[in-house]
Amino acid sequence: MLCRKMQKRKVIISGGGTGGHIFPAIAIAQALMKKDPDIGILFVGASGKMEMERVPAAGFKIIGLPVTGLKRSLTLKNLGVLVNLLRSMVKAKRIIRNYKPNAVIGVGGYASGPILNIAGRKKIPSLIQEQNSYAGITNKILAKKASKICVAYKGMEKFFPKEKIVLTGNPVRQDLEDISTKQEKGQEYFNLNSSDPVILILGGSLGARTINQSVWNQLDLISRSKVQFIWQTGKYYYQKAIEKVSKQDVLNLKVYEFIQLMDLAFAVADLVISRAGAGTISELCLVAKPAILVPSPNVAEDHQTKNTEALVKNGAAIMVKDQDAEEILIKKSLEVMENKNLLSDLAMNIGKMALNNSADIIADEVLNLME
Repeated sequence: MLCRKMQKRKVIISGGGTGGHIFPAIAIAQALMKKDPDIGILFVGASGKMEMERVPAAGFKIIGLPVTGLKRSLTLKNLGVLVNLLRSMVKAKRIIRNYKPNAVIGVGGYASGPILNIAGRKKIPSLIQEQNSYAGITNKILAKKASKICVAYKGMEKFFPKEKIVLTGNPVRQDLEDISTKQEKGQEYFNLNSSDPVILILGGSLGARTINQSVWNQLDLISRSKVQFIWQTGKYYYQKAIEKVSKQDVLNLKVYEFIQLMDLAFAVADLVISRAGAGTISELCLVAKPAILVPSPNVAEDHQTKNTEALVKNGAAIMVKDQDAEEILIKKSLEVMENKNLLSDLAMNIGKMALNNSADIIADEVLNLME
């Protein structure tokens, strides 16, 4: 009797909105393809968001949903949000019916909700990747029908059923797994002086207003220092940043809208200033870089503050509150640069919090769900 050829396995990965959701999603997809080169992978994102560019650039197909986020204030615009949600549910149902996935993965972001909701109704195995130390309301609702919930922090049973939880950490970009040999290449790429220290400022892929304002309000202090700065402003703040820097002729500050080769940026950095998104924190843990974190106050459940507090209590990062950043952030960063013992302790402690091979572990969980 001839054996039937095994059917090609197929997965939908849904979510996005920011690099913190997109890069882990791509890392999971790449890990799945290593383990099963024939696997079919379809991404579903939110139309008009950055995943619609980043995912195809990584070599994967993506379909957009018209889903958008609710406005926090009472406004008629939320009626349009609800209409888009209904349209997204209809489209998600059609995508699942046509693609027939064996499993669905939600990585957070607007598009996760409709896809995981329909998957739950259809009894399709689903996995949620919760990146933060404080679970959002959407994931708490979706967890009821999810098969597995992969988390990056201990103690998440206060949000999810304990029997579904797997501690995996957050997947990071593959090129960050070994930066120890890339310092010289990074110095050449960013045109840096090898004898002076470097502070890397990350304003996010779209931009962090407070961090960016903290930089351009302190350009005099930066220009007088003996520290080199690499500044990723994000899409929305780049032109203004260029104008301000060019007017004051700050030679020790390199300005970028978006840093494509983040492995080289981390390789040369002696200190990192950043928001406290879960993806960024996971990357900082993996590359073991000292960090000053400025949690965004404009995120659900204030999860960035909770992410930061999880590091601070372990001596693995320094927190500067958003309301204080414009006044003290640059001054504080230069003070930290003078304290070599503090830099060493921060690097050692944040490195201890790294969870390695996260994408591989999550990929294994997904493949097991398909059995």
